[in-house]
Amino acid sequence: MASLHDELAIGPLRLRNRVALAPLAGIGNWFVRLQARRFGAGLVVSEMVSSFAIHHRNVRTCNELLRIDERERAGGPVSIQLFGADPDVMRSAAAQVARAGADLIDLNMGCPVPKVCRTGAGAALIGDGDRAVAVARAAREGSGLPVTVKLRSGRREGDRDGIALAHRLVREAGVAAIAMHPRAASVAHRGHADHALVAELVRTLDAPVLLSGGLRSASDVHEAFAATGAAGVMLARGTLGNPWLFAEVLGLRDGPPSAAEVLAELDWVIAGASEHMGIERAGRYLRRFYPWYVERLGLPRVQQRALDAALVGADSFAAVRECLDAALAAQPA
Repeated sequence: MASLHDELAIGPLRLRNRVALAPLAGIGNWFVRLQARRFGAGLVVSEMVSSFAIHHRNVRTCNELLRIDERERAGGPVSIQLFGADPDVMRSAAAQVARAGADLIDLNMGCPVPKVCRTGAGAALIGDGDRAVAVARAAREGSGLPVTVKLRSGRREGDRDGIALAHRLVREAGVAAIAMHPRAASVAHRGHADHALVAELVRTLDAPVLLSGGLRSASDVHEAFAATGAAGVMLARGTLGNPWLFAEVLGLRDGPPSAAEVLAELDWVIAGASEHMGIERAGRYLRRFYPWYVERLGLPRVQQRALDAALVGADSFAAVRECLDAALAAQPA
């Protein structure tokens, strides 16, 4: 049986291990990917990026969302995730992604968000196999890079359309690997992840299958990896404010971070966000990050909520640190 420490081939690329950072919409920019890399991830994937915006040369999309930092590359390949439903647009966008320096392209065919599905992209493609195959083929032809696809098991509970589409994508479009989130798009992140369905796909698909969805602890990851026989795992929401999860899964550490580690890591995140988008924008952007890190501090629930509110209202990063230091100082020794 494979180990998560083993190398993994995706097309011509080799990953140093089988633990990846999954695409995180609105979050997975270069410094978040670099953070995952620092804690051991063998593959990092960007947040989903609009193929339409790239094709039409949207400035922020091209300058920020396609940014790949050289420090990310030290630990292995960097993947850019695209979404879209027009093969010609996808071909053009994929070519630009290759020029930006990506090592592979991931296609989002599982996003359940209505504004994405209304364009025919995301999970809508599960119900339009011919278009999905054409989009994947266009991405591969336009970029010359290996292409992977992230899928849901189906659009509605009980559907298996995602399984059938995975086979078509590999057979007809030359997709190099499938990342399967075994929940229906209609339930988003709720409900049970059907690992038996992933195990079936692993047995029948002539390409690596990565497991995604519901993996919030090291024990969750190890149990699901063993149960499914997947080629690897993609960690997503479980890593928010908890990059230590990568190290725990890989056996590089045992146990949660100390308060000092949490504060040091948050300082690192603030520096990365400031470098990426400037101090003013970073201050607004990181308001969503603070509760994820505060949760790791082990504060009583009432104090945790009060600290979350104080951090959202802080008008500078110095004020953020003052709030954090004061909250920890108030705790009994």
